[in-house]
Amino acid sequence: MTVVLGVLCGALLCAVVALVIVVRRQRAALAADAERIELLEADLATALRPPPAQNPTERAISRVIRTASKVREQGITGVIQSTIEDLTAWAGEEQAEIVHMAAPDGTVTLFFSDIENSTQLNARMGDKTWVRVLEAHDQVLRARIGQYRGQVVKTAGDGFMVAFRDAEAACRAAVAIQSDLRRPSDLLRRHGKVRVRIGIHTGQVVAKGGDYFGENVALAARVADLASGGEVLASDAVRESLDADAAVDLIDPTEPIELRGLPGEYVVWRVVPPV
Repeated sequence: MTVVLGVLCGALLCAVVALVIVVRRQRAALAADAERIELLEADLATALRPPPAQNPTERAISRVIRTASKVREQGITGVIQSTIEDLTAWAGEEQAEIVHMAAPDGTVTLFFSDIENSTQLNARMGDKTWVRVLEAHDQVLRARIGQYRGQVVKTAGDGFMVAFRDAEAACRAAVAIQSDLRRPSDLLRRHGKVRVRIGIHTGQVVAKGGDYFGENVALAARVADLASGGEVLASDAVRESLDADAAVDLIDPTEPIELRGLPGEYVVWRVVPPV
């Protein structure tokens, strides 16, 4: 009996040892697999990551790229900078911050404005008076932009570039600004009526190869170029983005027209208060 028990104990010990060896091998295999997965993920992250930023412009764009991956989760994207005069400059100032203005699909509405015949007005008024007029103009625009939750991306002289989260907010702000300027402040009334032209376009920021391309920014600026003083114009993309019960009307569509420097043809609408 003692011999049998000894044999059974020996067999059990061998089985336990074999099981320990198998478990250790499996753990080693799992650890190796985990290490390979981690290495592959690191390689993928390296491949997708843009080259290190070398200057303020590239650093600003780099922040946009890092933020773009969160668009679908948090509705966050970057807004690219430009002006009506210089539409090819992207995020040119270090202090410009990424703003939370995009819809969940990355779409943002861009609003450009400037004062009609500003150079002639400046020459007629003189620099000192012109600066005061600009301050009064800026107060009107910033008040309405803030009311409709817009974000001023950049100003250049009398020009504004503004981002809005939705097309209706941009249109309502623009209509309200024109209404305010038709009832000018005492300062503006004394020195002559200021007529502002505004253009609005809705579109996505496009990223490729670590760079951003400004077709939608350029398109918004081109729409503003078409406007006359006191007028708000919007692209067909804005009209398509508005709900049926939007508190603005889009009327008088143009025939399909070409916009300087942009491919294709576009329809532009005039934005007015609802009837």
